[in-house]
Amino acid sequence: MKNSVKTLNHESLHRLAIRYVERYATSRKKLAGYLQRKIREREWQDTDPPAVEELVERFSEQGYVDDALYAQNKASSLARRGYGTRRVSQALYQAGIDEEDGREAFRISEANRWIAADKFASKRKIGPYAETQQDADKCQKQLQAFLRAGHDFDLASRFVFAKPGEEVTVED
Repeated sequence: MKNSVKTLNHESLHRLAIRYVERYATSRKKLAGYLQRKIREREWQDTDPPAVEELVERFSEQGYVDDALYAQNKASSLARRGYGTRRVSQALYQAGIDEEDGREAFRISEANRWIAADKFASKRKIGPYAETQQDADKCQKQLQAFLRAGHDFDLASRFVFAKPGEEVTVED
């Protein structure tokens, strides 16, 4: 038996948007996608078509949605979790962040690339954080994991091929 869900109109769409932005940090693209999905799920009851783009634009002008701030927070969060610049770039692309709004986020990601790699190695017990020296097959898998996490090859290989307990230093 299907749940009885109210159809949407302009007022209920606005309430959904307000509730979404108060609960989640979001980008303009993600908010628009959410509202479009809700319209598909619940159907539209007004005679006028839904003005999703206008609503998203108004929220942006009012400061409820700020793509540049979202990008900076996302880049910082991913770096703290151990992800590299390529992974940050991918996440920002998926969120619909344009180059101008993502510029500071990329700077943050690039500035924290060594810290992120160290965090990733520490979490996964790779290289200097491993208990024992790994065989070549295991090192290859760890290197691939580093690359999937968005780190560049040079940085990843420095961590993966470091001996347990060895200090990996930053090269400028």
